[in-house]
Amino acid sequence: MAKNNEYIELPWTMNSSSGDDEAPKDPRTGGEDFTQQFTENDFEATPPAQRVQFILGEDVGDDGTHVSHPLFSEMGMLVKEGDEIEWKETARWIKFEEDVEEGGNRWSKPHVATLSLHSLFELRRLLVNGSVMLDMEAHNLEVMADLVCDQMVSAGTLPPGVKDKVKDALLRRHRHQHEYAKKTRLPIIRSLADMRNQSSSKIEEQSSGHTLGATTPISQTASEPGPPGSNGNSNLSTTGGGGGMGRFLTVPSGKPSNRTLEDMVKSPSSQSMARPSSGTELSEQQGHKGNTHFMRKIPPGAEASNILVGEVDFLERTLSCFIRLSQAAVMGDLTEVPVPTRFIFILLGPPGSQSNFHEIGRAMATLMSDEIFHEVAYRARKRDHLLSGVDEFLDAVTVLPPGEWDPTIRIEPPAAIPSQEVRKRPPELPKEEVDEEEEEQRLREESGLSRTGRLFGGLINDVKRKAPWYLSDYKDALSMQCVASWIFLYFACLSPIITFGGLLAEATGKHMAAMESLVSGFVCGMGYGFFSGQPLTILGSTGPVLVFESIIYEFCFKMGWDYMTFRFWIGMWVAGICIVLTAIDASALVCYITRFTEENFATLIAFIFIYKAIENVVVIGKNFPVNQGIYDCVCTPPLGSNASVVDYAKYNWDSCASYNGTLVGGDCGTPPTENVFLMSVVLCAGTFIISTILKDFKNALFFPSIVRQYISDFSVLIAIFAMSFFDHFLGVPTQKLEVPNELKPTLDTRGWLIPPFSEKNPWWSPMIAVFPALLGTILIFMDQQITAVIVNRKENKLKKGCGYHLDLFILSILIAICSVMGLPWFVAATVLSINHVNSLKLESECSAPGEKPQFLGVREQRVTHILIFLTIGVSVLLTPLLGHIPMPVLFGVFLYMGVASLKGLQFFDRILIMFMPAKYQPDYMFLRQVPIKRVHLFTIIQLACLIILWLIKSFSQTSILFPLMLVVMIGIRKALDLVFTRRELKILDDIMPEMTKRAAADDLHKLDAEVGLLARIFPFGKGRGGRVVNKPAGPGGDAGSAVGLGLIKCTTSNANEKEFEAQSSLLK
Repeated sequence: MAKNNEYIELPWTMNSSSGDDEAPKDPRTGGEDFTQQFTENDFEATPPAQRVQFILGEDVGDDGTHVSHPLFSEMGMLVKEGDEIEWKETARWIKFEEDVEEGGNRWSKPHVATLSLHSLFELRRLLVNGSVMLDMEAHNLEVMADLVCDQMVSAGTLPPGVKDKVKDALLRRHRHQHEYAKKTRLPIIRSLADMRNQSSSKIEEQSSGHTLGATTPISQTASEPGPPGSNGNSNLSTTGGGGGMGRFLTVPSGKPSNRTLEDMVKSPSSQSMARPSSGTELSEQQGHKGNTHFMRKIPPGAEASNILVGEVDFLERTLSCFIRLSQAAVMGDLTEVPVPTRFIFILLGPPGSQSNFHEIGRAMATLMSDEIFHEVAYRARKRDHLLSGVDEFLDAVTVLPPGEWDPTIRIEPPAAIPSQEVRKRPPELPKEEVDEEEEEQRLREESGLSRTGRLFGGLINDVKRKAPWYLSDYKDALSMQCVASWIFLYFACLSPIITFGGLLAEATGKHMAAMESLVSGFVCGMGYGFFSGQPLTILGSTGPVLVFESIIYEFCFKMGWDYMTFRFWIGMWVAGICIVLTAIDASALVCYITRFTEENFATLIAFIFIYKAIENVVVIGKNFPVNQGIYDCVCTPPLGSNASVVDYAKYNWDSCASYNGTLVGGDCGTPPTENVFLMSVVLCAGTFIISTILKDFKNALFFPSIVRQYISDFSVLIAIFAMSFFDHFLGVPTQKLEVPNELKPTLDTRGWLIPPFSEKNPWWSPMIAVFPALLGTILIFMDQQITAVIVNRKENKLKKGCGYHLDLFILSILIAICSVMGLPWFVAATVLSINHVNSLKLESECSAPGEKPQFLGVREQRVTHILIFLTIGVSVLLTPLLGHIPMPVLFGVFLYMGVASLKGLQFFDRILIMFMPAKYQPDYMFLRQVPIKRVHLFTIIQLACLIILWLIKSFSQTSILFPLMLVVMIGIRKALDLVFTRRELKILDDIMPEMTKRAAADDLHKLDAEVGLLARIFPFGKGRGGRVVNKPAGPGGDAGSAVGLGLIKCTTSNANEKEFEAQSSLLK
């Protein structure tokens, strides 16, 4: 190895392509298999990436010895610890690096390993010139040490005279960080085994007369014959210092040391033994206790990679050896956790290179934790295969300039690790042009949004699609997460139902009120929960339905008609029209509801929730102002008492009676209310803040993960109970939730069944009811289907399929039932459905330290929907308990749901970007692909549509046109084809999730930048539409990142880019 101050001449050069900056091309012609044409003769002449792909493309073999496993890497250094010389654990890897912090005597936070190029170059040189032993037959550390030393001697890299010294160094004791930690925490408590060992060692020292050259023989008979390579000896023995080698084997330190091998504690792994059946059995035999607590972080089926580096004073040149065992074996105390060892890398050298050795060891461990090199190491058949893996790693590595970052800073693990599959497979052949119409038709058929050409064909397909999942919809609900979602959504649904009932009573002359809303919620919720195609959708009462009901009531009141009878026929017509729409597969039109329309609608409903929550609190302030003037009520002493009026005047309205006082004054009939508004603000804000903070508590740094997860799941419930208790403790008379306590219609003049005919209504009234029914159908259809599209969006990763036709069919039946019983109509509620989905999101359990949880999907089941509306139905029986919940607390829940539903909406993200300077804008995918001015133009158009929807909804004269405006939104979105290119709309108006977009970035670059109608009419003009595309040198590169030792290419000259420039400049 080179000395510290010497210039290192690299013994190798990077293979590159023909000299241009294109990625290496696949040497195949046509569609033939790459591995068949690419033979071993071509191996040396091909780039590293293709060599690695060739290695990984070969058959593993029937014996399974080369099948890759998850790897746990551990690095140990030969150090002097007090009077002992031993291998000390200094770092470990599962996916990210953890270092032992000497000062704090603890493990560091997991971080991304940052390596120097020098250490990687030196590691490659060691693999070229050092020993490489693949598929070694060894089942314990002593046999491995024998084989390694024999191989080095035969290769001429190890002098025979120091062979025993090297072997003895390899068999030293291995001490791990958790053992140091235990020793530090409990310095007084010692095990009986340790005391016995110390006593025996003192006896041995006394018997040897403390002579430095004395030896202590240690021997153990193997339970089975030695493996091949052990010279046929069945009885193997080791000595502590035979042959006088103890005079030479020392670890260099700051001062000269004459310590001998007797001072070095023998490792349990140095004793010859049969391979134990388990790590526990080994621990019992040898006294080594693995870190069972950390074992939970190790993936199932994992194997170990051990890196041993150190310096000794008897060597004059560096020794290195890379070992792969044919079968993984547990080797005593070699590894921190009881997992079998498969790879061992040994690096020993003369004094003065400790820091270099440490960095080379880190480089080796980082390579073993790399997904690609890790597989190459398992499949390699010779040294060149390992070198190809190193070269491919260097091709894909990223270089950080030394003067632009601080090497002492630990890089946090990323939230999402990009896939490395592109490094494993050869470059794909040019894709055949896909017919976009056929591809669109295929996606529509998978979602059930294509016309079948037969009556109820879509409904039948939905039933076939959902039937296999029906039983799992109940089994998948066995989780505490579902309990938390049920209780949260119960309160979230109950309050709007009660509030909607009060508004409905005013709008319909109390023909329908809170009791009818509760019964409707029970009937519709249970029916929809049991039979719907998408039970994640929550039904609720909506503002447009309330407006529709008020218009119908005013019409009947003016005409002198019976409102409930006329409403009965409207409901029958709506149900019938919805069934007809189901029969002709009208839900296939949902495919025209794109992100533009659905996010406009979702943002509008979220803003309504936020606005109404704040408005309700403001109304409390108007009803109970803070400055109310003088409160005319004084507590006076009882008759015959010697106390003065002044003595009793200090008692409040609620405490006067407890002192036998008498309230005197004109306002004594009601409690003082000057604090009601302020208390309401505190309750609303407190509920919102607690819910928001606790919902994100799963990512906090406190408590175990399971505790954090429960706190996050029950965040809203904790907030409701905490603020309700706070209100009860202070005793301020805030408004409470009022729930009907009797199950009977609000009006005594009506029953639970509505007569279809009335003397007040003319005979032709059922026929003209079809006209308002058409408007009501549009309203219900749009409300239902837009919410269903939002729930079924690809970002949610639903696996059980959609059910648009089935949902509409079940809803039509429920509307008919509600019309017969005189109950309000319930349709899909957008904000409640979004929060239902968010409360059931699944994330991966973090196993490796530093690994961030990944979103897996949603817990798709129908039990929470059923339980939510079942408890709503029995809320009449829970009136004594529900009456203690303050209404401001529920307003805080409204505010939380509105704000939470905005999270993840690209439209809302683009609105925020408009107010951010360019350097602070997040790295969203659409900002990489579309010029920022075009993004702002799209956002402004969408924001203008949102404002129009808000204005139409806000005025009673125009609110009936709200469902029609949703249809107009679809037309406006279609008109955007004239303003934006197909490529821009593909990026800005697509429901593809963010990570999928990043994976498909290269494909989006290749999409034709088709010019819109305006550009076709005016095909002239120049603009500044060029873009810089970062392109790595090989398949290992990641799109959009500058790759070390790779190439960066700017492509602005192709025809599609010129076309894109022309269109951008024209619109500018």
